[in-house]
Amino acid sequence: MNTAPTASATNIPAPVTLAQAFWVWLRIAALSFGGPAGQIAVMHRILVDEKRWIGEHRFLHALNYCMLLPGPEAQQLATYIGWLLHKTRGGLVAGGLFILPGALAIMALSWIYALYGQVGIVMGLFFGLKCAVLAVVLQAVLRIGSRALKNTPMQSLAAGAFVLIFFFNVPFPLIVLGAGLIGYLGGRAGMAAFEIGGGHGAAKGKIVADAETLLGKELPAHASPSLSQSVQQALIWLVLWLVPVVALMVFAGNDSIFTQIAVFFSKMAVVTFGGAYAVLAYVAQQAVTHYHWLSAKEMLDGLGMAETTPGPLIMVLQFVGFMGAYRQPGLLSPLLAGTLGGLLATWVTFIPCFLWIFLGAPFIERMRGNRALSGALSAITAAVVGVILNLAIWFAIHTLFRDVAPFTAGPIHFELPLPASLNGWALAISAAAILAMLRFKAGVFTTLAGASAAGIGLYFAGMLT
Repeated sequence: MNTAPTASATNIPAPVTLAQAFWVWLRIAALSFGGPAGQIAVMHRILVDEKRWIGEHRFLHALNYCMLLPGPEAQQLATYIGWLLHKTRGGLVAGGLFILPGALAIMALSWIYALYGQVGIVMGLFFGLKCAVLAVVLQAVLRIGSRALKNTPMQSLAAGAFVLIFFFNVPFPLIVLGAGLIGYLGGRAGMAAFEIGGGHGAAKGKIVADAETLLGKELPAHASPSLSQSVQQALIWLVLWLVPVVALMVFAGNDSIFTQIAVFFSKMAVVTFGGAYAVLAYVAQQAVTHYHWLSAKEMLDGLGMAETTPGPLIMVLQFVGFMGAYRQPGLLSPLLAGTLGGLLATWVTFIPCFLWIFLGAPFIERMRGNRALSGALSAITAAVVGVILNLAIWFAIHTLFRDVAPFTAGPIHFELPLPASLNGWALAISAAAILAMLRFKAGVFTTLAGASAAGIGLYFAGMLT
């Protein structure tokens, strides 16, 4: 496949077939480690800088729309660009390949965890992993923040989002809607702070212009929205999503673990805005404290699995569904129940993602360049930084401290770590991981492998209790 740019900056790449694009999407899927920040960076490097299939502004426009949606923004971005290139089949190939490697890997690791998770060496491995996860999430805060918080209004939105969610437990949808309204008004008023790029000057290096890419700057013929196409897409994906849920409610009953998984993750697919890290904050709160499907420690272990495997970080939800059904198997064997529960969680999590893209993307493409919409999307991206910071602090509390206590003062409510329960080894490994990633620019996989080795070493040294 020869689509690389030549010496001439205006030489548009040759057309690419879906078969050719398949191998590029497979390459992106294989390299999609390190959570959404790293995955989006990989897509940008390959699709914008290397292949020049899509330009910088169009890429950011698609990304900001995906950040607005509930669910994993990186997978939705791949689906969006695949759809732009090769219609619905292209979106299915791009989005499906993005999911498949992680789904297979997490399922295999879930089996190992369920069967051997209490074995000392496995406990040591996951102890190290969850310490490194703190560094990974902190790096995500800094990466996304460096792009989204280029001016005072955006920084204020991020700070406000953090305060509202951490101290006052304000629901994600309200935060997203509030930020979007502020951005909409700011964009409509023509304020530079709410434009894509935030009015902070050019990015490093030459920006790939939309006109110099395979997609160009015009609207593709298949991207024109129509009522018949919208109705067709809505019916197809709503049937695929909701029919299994309704069938479980009717035939298995509301008390079935499979019905609970289907309903919970279907609701999650609708209300969890802000991308994968925001989804994890919501799931951790509900699956750990409300449903008791797994503990906070196990949730962190699952996140460690997702960080060390390719694919969306939200694939940890498959592990959550697996553990929930594994512990309530009913008439099935625990492993079979867990497998079905994990696959069910994956299905109802990702089917809506295709619905949001195939239904909404034609309208978003037509509105590309609309100041008010761009302002809303940019403001939501800024608010998401505060949401991810909330997640980083939640991880830090549950990684570094063995015990926490609820703190309440009027409308303020949050978990307060007990200083006496500080785990010194967790602090040491987390600090080393943060230093490795932020100071010495170590890769995600290298950092996670090193932390895992440290955890196993502590087990053999008899330092883990």
